[in-house]
Amino acid sequence: MNDTVSFGYTDVAPGEKTKRVGAVFSSVAARYDLMNDAMSGGLHRLWKDRFVRRVKPRAGEYILDMAGGTGDIAFRLAASGARVTVADINPDMLAVGIERAAKRGIDGLVWSEANAEALTFPDASFDAYTIAFGIRNVTHIQQALGEAHRVLKRGGRFFCLEFSTTQWPGFAEVYDAYSHRLVPKLGKLLADDEDSYRYLIESIRRFPDMPAFEAMIAKAGFVRTHAEPVLGGLVAMHSGWKI
Repeated sequence: MNDTVSFGYTDVAPGEKTKRVGAVFSSVAARYDLMNDAMSGGLHRLWKDRFVRRVKPRAGEYILDMAGGTGDIAFRLAASGARVTVADINPDMLAVGIERAAKRGIDGLVWSEANAEALTFPDASFDAYTIAFGIRNVTHIQQALGEAHRVLKRGGRFFCLEFSTTQWPGFAEVYDAYSHRLVPKLGKLLADDEDSYRYLIESIRRFPDMPAFEAMIAKAGFVRTHAEPVLGGLVAMHSGWKI
């Protein structure tokens, strides 16, 4: 493995990234929806709806929602009757999700503090694995993809929703200016936390583009991989199957 990994525009030791990312999400946990609204103009809610429709959750099947601490994806999945395990490395994010579930009267979810790179679930435990806006914060992404493949049953499906790089002429420049200049200021205004929001924007820029990330998914053993761009690739829905 490389001696350094990216933390936004900075290269740091792997252990340092894990620690810093943990601090970012502990800081923003209570304002996670505000963070996503600031970064997407509120569109993340529609993207998540569309993402879950792509997953096609079914009653009774077992789904692991990784990096899903606040429950945004899990609540949508559970509405189908699927048996959802919500896993997140950050206990502060999980605490927010548990509180939100209680307020909404959603029970039956399993909450698990877990590292995407070293899951404790047995092989072939789940019918589907989802991760939304979380994979870019993982220290060793390829390792996490390998773990996703391991815990899925044969015929299991992998779905990832993540920011990417839009190819639309003009829009890319507008969004780049908005995200770099305005989002950290919104973070300061709404959450008194400019640095965390700046990292989250920088982490998008350092994340592999759609073809590169699709190749990483295939390298982990998935077949029939697919990348579906949204808004020209500002966001991408990636999928693959385990056979």
